[in-house]
Amino acid sequence: MVTLTKAARAAILLIGAAAIAMPIAAPAKEKKKEEAAPAGPQLSPEFRKLAVPADTALRAIADKQRASITTDVSADLAAAEPLVAAAEAAAKTEDDNYFKLSFRLKIEDMKAQAAAKGDVAIYRQKEGALIEPLKALIAHPRASAPERAIYLNRLGEHAYDVKDYAGALTYFQQAKAAGSTASNLGLSIVRAKTEGGDIVGGIAEMKALIAAERAAGRTPPEAWYLYPRAKANGAKLTAEFLDLTKLWLGAYPTAKNWRDALVYYGFQGPYKLDKRERIDIFRLLRLAKSLGDQNDYAEYAQNLFDVGLPEEAKAVIEEGRAAGKVPAAGGPNAMIMTDAVAAIKAEGPLDALAKKAAAAPNGVLAAATGDGYLGSDDYAHAIELYTLALKKGGVAKPEEVLTHMGIAQARAGDKAGAKATFAMIKSPPRADIASFWILWLDSAPAA
Repeated sequence: MVTLTKAARAAILLIGAAAIAMPIAAPAKEKKKEEAAPAGPQLSPEFRKLAVPADTALRAIADKQRASITTDVSADLAAAEPLVAAAEAAAKTEDDNYFKLSFRLKIEDMKAQAAAKGDVAIYRQKEGALIEPLKALIAHPRASAPERAIYLNRLGEHAYDVKDYAGALTYFQQAKAAGSTASNLGLSIVRAKTEGGDIVGGIAEMKALIAAERAAGRTPPEAWYLYPRAKANGAKLTAEFLDLTKLWLGAYPTAKNWRDALVYYGFQGPYKLDKRERIDIFRLLRLAKSLGDQNDYAEYAQNLFDVGLPEEAKAVIEEGRAAGKVPAAGGPNAMIMTDAVAAIKAEGPLDALAKKAAAAPNGVLAAATGDGYLGSDDYAHAIELYTLALKKGGVAKPEEVLTHMGIAQARAGDKAGAKATFAMIKSPPRADIASFWILWLDSAPAA
């Protein structure tokens, strides 16, 4: 999960630069009685005296590290450590303890950064010393909600690093409730849920992030689709996998992505498709310009020939040759081409079959003739024959007829009609095939 985690978490949270401002000046001694309790922190004189040099030293180190993460600040840290320790020892009041904890958190964070020199992995190895001051600061009544949100998110990152996914999720959710504005918080919740075993919950979180990003007019990174899709596939969550695949294709309808999605579904996925179903996947691969090498063309053309569509088989091979993916001579495609040409010559004209279909008692011949017209790119006649077949009835697979009618409408440019036809298909795997065609209709200009 390199893309989703390492990139999202590459920026180290500079806790040392967190806006915890310590009041340096002591409060005025002479106040009216009603003003005796100042609004600011109540620091003991002993702590204040020792805290000022500690705070000054830490601020100077933070400035150096902000300027360059590779700057050697080892001498500065060695000088600051006894100043911080002295301030810690002098802490008496509740507010003293708050700033004492913030000092410890800052210096431990700076030590980790100094050791890491920008390497996130090394920083994560050194961050253990931050955990106790973080927890103590979260529990301190003086900590503000924004500060708690930062610290909770940081604890969540640490828990995730040590594979305590349940703990990480708790911290991340608490950070969210505290109003965290961390840009990666949503992804952190997704990761914690998913890696913790709640794959369905992680997918739901990711879908919500995707929807929010799109609603804001932004295109989510491709990794936002690929990570949960891979998890759904690994967990055999077929419905979720297909849904995420369609979301992914809708956002990134490249020829490669269409190929990856359709080849998986059509030839490796949850259903064992028959030849006619595979043909309809191949047809979409062809339209998306996602057919691969000559083997793709040979399988596609052979399936077409086997179901009695030599005209389309011939057209597919010719297209492969024109694209440079099928040799002009030799190989399996040459043999299929020879057989297809011979079959075309032997067949009678489709118009004669259309007349017989009109007089037939059922729609079987009309559906078969419609397939012939579809394979010949005569979409108007194909639609007419499919309509007749559905009207007469008696076809063994009416959803197959609807699929082919939708394809003919799509190829004819009737986008609305095609989508309406595809929407009528309800049973898998035909419903899934139809949904891919609808997706192509929606994304065809980009593809």
